[in-house]
Formats: sequence, C-alpha cells, structure tokens
Amino acid sequence: MARQMTDSHRRFLQTMMSNGVMESSKANALCLHFCRDQSVPAQLDEFIGVINAELQPMFMHIRKGMCEDDGHQYYALVNMAETDITRMSSDYADNELELFRKTMDLIVDSERGRASSTDILNCADRLQTKKMKKKEVENLLDRLVQDKWLNEKRGEYTLSTRCIIEMEPYIRNIYQDLVKPCAICHSLAFQSQTCENCGVRIHLPCAAKFFKNNTDPRCPSCKDYWPHEIPVFQFQTLSQSASSRASTAPASTASRTRRK
Repeated sequence: MARQMTDSHRRFLQTMMSNGVMESSKANALCLHFCRDQSVPAQLDEFIGVINAELQPMFMHIRKGMCEDDGHQYYALVNMAETDITRMSSDYADNELELFRKTMDLIVDSERGRASSTDILNCADRLQTKKMKKKEVENLLDRLVQDKWLNEKRGEYTLSTRCIIEMEPYIRNIYQDLVKPCAICHSLAFQSQTCENCGVRIHLPCAAKFFKNNTDPRCPSCKDYWPHEIPVFQFQTLSQSASSRASTAPASTASRTRRK
C-alpha cells in the first residue's frame, strides 16, 4: 500500500521550497531529523518518492542531480509546468533575462563549460531590450550567484546545479546538438572531458570515479585510449557529518604523464 504524506514530509517539503536546492547529505540529515520519532528510519529516495507522488497533480517534482564542481548529489524542487527561462520573469527584468540567456550561450559554446566576466560584460553592449552598464551587470551576476542560477570562481561563471536541473528541458530544446549527456551518469555535461575519437563527454567527477586506479583508461563508447589526465575528487556518502562536509573539497588534478 502506498505511503501517505505525514507532517515529516510536509516539513521537509517546506524546507525544500525555502532553499530551492539542497545537498543530498543535508537532505538526508533533515529526513532523519523529521522522522526521528518513527520506529523505522526513512530512506531518503523513498521518503522523497512519497512527496513527489503528492506533488505530481501540481506539476511539481523534487529531482536529483550532480554538481559538476565537486561531484556531490543535490535535490532541487522543479516546476514541471514551466520548462524555460520564463519562470524567472517575476524576479528579473527583461534585459536581465536576455543577458542571462547570452551568458548561457557563452557557457554552452565553451569547451570548458565556463564564461569569463569580461565576455559577459561585452554581451551587455549587444542587448536588444535595454543596454546595461558595467555596475548593473556586476550586480546582476552577483544576484544570479546568490539565487543559485550561476556559480562563480576566479572571475569565471558556470551553470549551477539548480540551473542544470531546473532548466534541463529548456537547455535540451534550445541548444539541441550543442549539449550532450555524460556517458556515465547521463545528465547534461558542461564541465567535462571529451573523447577525441567519438566525441563522448564525461563529467570530471564521473571520470574520477570511472577511471579510478585504471592504468589503461578507455572511452566507454568507442574504447579508444582516454588521453586526458584523470581528475581526483574526494567523494562523500550520505552518512558523513556536517563537519566532514565543510572540510572536504575536490583534490587537485593528478599530475602524471599520459601517453598519447
């Protein structure tokens, strides 16, 4: 018999609505906290499945995705009835949305899945809606990072986990052949390594897992030699503590000579 929504599910959903996106370790900790009075500990995916069954008639869904920066799993609350950028129209002006679209264009067209602040600033002079000054662009980029649509690191911007999860239908529709899924996890891949023979893409965290301790890495599709340096990441399980999460960061790329 299907399980029913309880107060534990409702409190979890309220937290998701407030946060928009949540790391899986935090989501699991909240699940256990809200269900602490139950005799049988809740499993996160099963717990979320009950919520999703109730959300379906409202065209809402809690969807899981991976952060391309660190390989951690995240959950995002997605509005299935709106599949494009129009869902942001209540928070951003038309010219701000246009610049966000152009930023996405730059990121998708980039080999590394990144766009520099300089390139984004240059786009502001070519807006069809209304030109933006440098300070306005900088403020907008700060807002997009704060609202978890973009990530920023050393002056370069990438699509956030929330953006990729929520905007996936829009991205697939608009960019079509320009975007490809990761050959390992099958989610859209932007920050990735690409097979030089067949064009298959693999997320950096997925490559770290897939090729770990492999002395002769081969493309999972065409079996050609994988010529890239294999990244090294520190991955976590749901049971790790919050203090462990705070101290964990991706390790540097392994420095070793790869044969051609």
